Amino acid sequence: MSEIEHYAAPATLDEAVDCLQQVGEVTILAGGTDLMPQHRSGRLKPQRTLMNIRGIAELRGVSVSGGEIHIGALTTITELQDNPLVRAHLPLLIEACDHFASDQIRNAATIGGNICNASPAGDTLVPLLAQDARVELVSKPDGALFRRSMPIAEFFVGPGKTRRAPVELLAGVSIPLPPKNYFGRFFKFGTRPALDISTISIGLGGVLEGGILSRVRVAFGAVAATPVRALLTEAALEGRPLTAATIAAAAAAARDEVTPIDDVRASAWYRKELIHNMTKRILDHVAQA
Repeated sequence: MSEIEHYAAPATLDEAVDCLQQVGEVTILAGGTDLMPQHRSGRLKPQRTLMNIRGIAELRGVSVSGGEIHIGALTTITELQDNPLVRAHLPLLIEACDHFASDQIRNAATIGGNICNASPAGDTLVPLLAQDARVELVSKPDGALFRRSMPIAEFFVGPGKTRRAPVELLAGVSIPLPPKNYFGRFFKFGTRPALDISTISIGLGGVLEGGILSRVRVAFGAVAATPVRALLTEAALEGRPLTAATIAAAAAAARDEVTPIDDVRASAWYRKELIHNMTKRILDHVAQA
C-alpha cells in the first residue's frame, strides 16, 4: 500500500476512535480479507492513514445480556462457528458461516469487516437481517465515547456504502435471543457455494407453533444494491398455517419482489427463478420437519 503515509495500531477502543476523530478519513484494517484484494485490484484507494485495529481486545468475543447476544466486530468467522452461544441460538448465522469462503479465510475474516464491506452478496448480512440485528457505532465527538445503535436494515445504503460516518468505528452487532419454537434456515447458491460470491442467498426465520407461522423474517442477498428484507414475502407467511397454498403464495411473492440485475454470475431472470424455487424448497423442508 504505497499511498499510505501514516500507520496506527491502537490498543483500545478509546484510542481507535480518538484517532478517527483527529484524522478523519482512515483506512481501517481488521482481517484484511476484503481490503487487500480490493487494493490489489485497484478497486480501493487507501487513505493516507492506515489504522490496524486487530489488537483491540474489547472488540472480540461473544456475550449475552439484556436478552441479546452481543458479538464484537473483530470476532472471526471461525470463532463464530465454534462459539457455543452462537451455535445454540443463531442457526441462521451458523449456516452462513459454514458456507463462508475457505477455512483459511474464516480464520482471518471478521464479522465487522463483512458488515462494513457492505457487499449485496455478503454472507453474514442476510442472516443478520433475518434475525433483527442492530449495529453499534462508536465515536468520540466531545472527548468522551459516544455509542449509537441502529437496525442493520438501515445501515446499508448501496454496494460498499453504509451509514457509518468517517469518525465512527463499528464496535459490534447485537441480535435478540430467538423465542421458543424458533426455526431458521440459510441458503446460498453459487458455482461452488462455499468459495464463490453468492448468486443469491436466502435467510428465513420465524416461530412455528401449532402449525401457524409468526414473527416471520425473510432476507435476500445478491438481488438488489444492498441485502434486503423481503417484506411482501413475510406478509404472505405471517399468521398463516404452513400449507402448500401458503408456501406457493410466499414463493411467488419472493420472486416478484426482488429486483436483481444481469451480471457475470447470473441473469436477472435466473436469480428471480432461484429465489422462487429455493424459497419454496426451504419452506417445504420446514413444513416436513
